[in-house]
Amino acid sequence: MQAGHVYVLSTVVLTVYGQLIFKWRIDEAGPIPIGNSERVEYVARLAVNPWMVSVIVATLAASLTYGAALTQFDLSDAYPFMALSFVFVLLLSGWFFNESVTTLKVIGVVLIVAGIAIGSQS
Repeated sequence: MQAGHVYVLSTVVLTVYGQLIFKWRIDEAGPIPIGNSERVEYVARLAVNPWMVSVIVATLAASLTYGAALTQFDLSDAYPFMALSFVFVLLLSGWFFNESVTTLKVIGVVLIVAGIAIGSQS
């Protein structure tokens, strides 16, 4: 596997990680409170939560690995692979959060994958 492919794959993995952990922590935190002081406390608790900090770190790392990927590929070649995060988030959100994985969602993901396959042909 070439370095550029490792960078793109790392970007996708870090992006998916960030989405899943963010959803998990937001679900645990509950709905946003109505009062202003409660909202500030809510956001402050999230801001210092180690898992949420890891999301910020993963987002920064994903940006860096994507930048590295762009040194190896044209933007038009690298960017379509970012859509793979849709595939993994759909599947893993169904598994971890019991979210519905409907036929229409699966068809949408299949179309995304087909688009990636077509778009990545040089």
